Amino acid sequence: MQVFLGIILGFALTIAGAYAYDTSTGRAANGLSPDAAGGNPPVVNWTVVDERWHGMRTELMRFGDEVQDGWRRLTQSRS
Repeated sequence: MQVFLGIILGFALTIAGAYAYDTSTGRAANGLSPDAAGGNPPVVNWTVVDERWHGMRTELMRFGDEVQDGWRRLTQSRS
């Protein structure tokens, strides 16, 4: 359990560190061109991260709905 928690914490700290670095250097996704930060693009393409996060969230919600439907069918068939 501690290893799993350490992996999750490391993942979160890595993302937070990259975002903090991009924000502090003016490279975060703020609608400006890459030249606005002295020609240095952001470390992370936050637009892609946002799109994938929303896609993953949508898929997880759909999966949760499928599990609930399956559970309802299972419990109704046993009654």
